[in-house]
Amino acid sequence: MFYLKTNWRAMEILSVVALLLLLCEATACRRKSAEQESTTITVYGFSVVKDPLLTTIFPAFVDEWRDKTGQQITFESSFAGSEIVTNQIINGVDADVAILAIERNAERLLRPDVTRSDWRKLPYRGIVNQTPMVIVTRAGNPKRIRDFNDLGKAGVGVILCDPTSSGAGNWALAALYGSELLKAEERTGKRDPQTAQQLLTQIAKNIRATPESARAARALFEHGEGDALITYELEALQMKDKGEPVEIVMPQATVMCEHPVVIIDHLMSPSRYALVELFVRSLWERPAQQAWTQARFRSVIEDLNGGFQKIEKPFKVGDLGGWNNVTDEVINGAWKQATQVSR
Repeated sequence: MFYLKTNWRAMEILSVVALLLLLCEATACRRKSAEQESTTITVYGFSVVKDPLLTTIFPAFVDEWRDKTGQQITFESSFAGSEIVTNQIINGVDADVAILAIERNAERLLRPDVTRSDWRKLPYRGIVNQTPMVIVTRAGNPKRIRDFNDLGKAGVGVILCDPTSSGAGNWALAALYGSELLKAEERTGKRDPQTAQQLLTQIAKNIRATPESARAARALFEHGEGDALITYELEALQMKDKGEPVEIVMPQATVMCEHPVVIIDHLMSPSRYALVELFVRSLWERPAQQAWTQARFRSVIEDLNGGFQKIEKPFKVGDLGGWNNVTDEVINGAWKQATQVSR
């Protein structure tokens, strides 16, 4: 439950209700409008945020709002790969909130016909949760995979999300390429793009499938395809929680994926924006952050992350020059070259 522990939280809710009433009076309303009696918030998200939203976060906000205001809120939602979600919103689907896998997608939405709301002005600069990229193997780790380098060995079948449709695919390439750069820098004092390129080329030859999203990749692996899956830690931990016969390999160096939230404010009335923003800000309150960690995301509130495995050399996409650089150098450069060589 999302309990109201402070007076300011209650005042926020009351201010939204007051705004709704003032707008009603200004238009000479003689009875409650349908919007006052009930309303719907529509959330589009990348695939792996589905479970905690549907099972915990949405119901908790619905109960809290009804208890405090008497108004019934309904959530509608849609989930797919982050690139797909971003394209759907740009093409005009009726969304109020987007929860995306990568910052680059959030930046694409900052345009007059989609949203003027700067997601970086939200708490924690708009990052709602995080998770590192890891490797999942079959039980007993029969291919003896210890790090990303081992995914390029002969006879290892790799499942990797499609970078053209999935944020997880983009993060995976950043993890693979970046890990080689940083390890080379530690050994020699210089980053070595050639070694990173070689790793991508070796792994590209071992790719068995490129599903459209992290959830689709996990399902394929659970059905027996491939020897190793590159995915979010949260997906790997959820597989373990289900009792799947798998092992989790934490690479020596891996990227910490950060997931932004965007309010889609195009044509949104002030009263509706106030309500949607209140919901969005609740995603950073401690109960919601606990819901994320229960779903195996890492929280942006560090003291909630005590149960997660330590990463020897974690890095962020900013350590690679940001998403513009990663897109040009890695996704459109090194990976494209790797896949051409592997054909």
